[in-house]
Amino acid sequence: MRNHSVVSEFILLGLSADPQIQALLFVLFLVIYLLTLMGNLMLLLVIRADSHLHTPMYFFLGQLSFLDLCHSSVTVPKLLENLLSEKKTISVKGCLAQVFFVFATGGTESCLLTVMAYDRYVAISSPLLYGQMINRQLCMGLVWGSWSLAFLDALINILVALNLDFCEAQNIHHFSCELPSLYPLSCSDVSASFTALLCSSLLHFFGNFLLIFFSYVRILSTILSISSTTGRSKAFSTCSSHLTAVIFFYGSGLLRYLMPTSGSTQELIFSLQYSVVTPMLNPLIYSLKNKEVKAAVRRILRKCV
Repeated sequence: MRNHSVVSEFILLGLSADPQIQALLFVLFLVIYLLTLMGNLMLLLVIRADSHLHTPMYFFLGQLSFLDLCHSSVTVPKLLENLLSEKKTISVKGCLAQVFFVFATGGTESCLLTVMAYDRYVAISSPLLYGQMINRQLCMGLVWGSWSLAFLDALINILVALNLDFCEAQNIHHFSCELPSLYPLSCSDVSASFTALLCSSLLHFFGNFLLIFFSYVRILSTILSISSTTGRSKAFSTCSSHLTAVIFFYGSGLLRYLMPTSGSTQELIFSLQYSVVTPMLNPLIYSLKNKEVKAAVRRILRKCV
């Protein structure tokens, strides 16, 4: 990474300057992080161990759990370290690396949620052809495509951001490094980086959001055409967990990046929602609202007993 900067490190001001509040926040986020690790690892284990869950839907769900582990681990360990440390610094290179991986994992999750919406659309609209249309080769291609597109997007943004100069200002009014938070600190022209960020947001995140929206329009149309109430209820239940995960991820993520960078409480809450809280909630959403996952857990427990 090239670095033209005079400043060698930033100070992450975090969520509070009060030591007592920092101690409480440390305990809170440590519990959330441990629950995130346990919940997603357990879901990965259940999907791997139970043959009834070796289907495209649960293959994608396993990928989502792995992504949530990665996405949470990019920011939370540094957040926990800073809550205990008096010197809440991060190097410029470390900050840009964190920006890259936040982009990469968040972008991959955005693509994967789109893939899962398409999977649910095919399952509901063409149940008899589902196994042929969503085969293993296509599943692997869609997952690799999601990772590749997100990493390419992250790479483009970070290569442009490497040209930014940071001369005097060091304080980041945030608990982690995000690209919009670096613009007020730069003493060079940020227009190229801002344009790259805007284009990637429009093409990548809004593009995926529109694909998910149109998938659910088709899903809703298909569900409404089902004559029986039981059939409609069963069809809707197969995508309710995914729809909840989409609302949590996009609701907070889009609002965060649409807001001007100010270090406000709302901005921090939205960032915490999609980077810390959502990865913890996803396994709960998919296990508590999914009969097949709960049945798989019971089968595994019976074997263990």
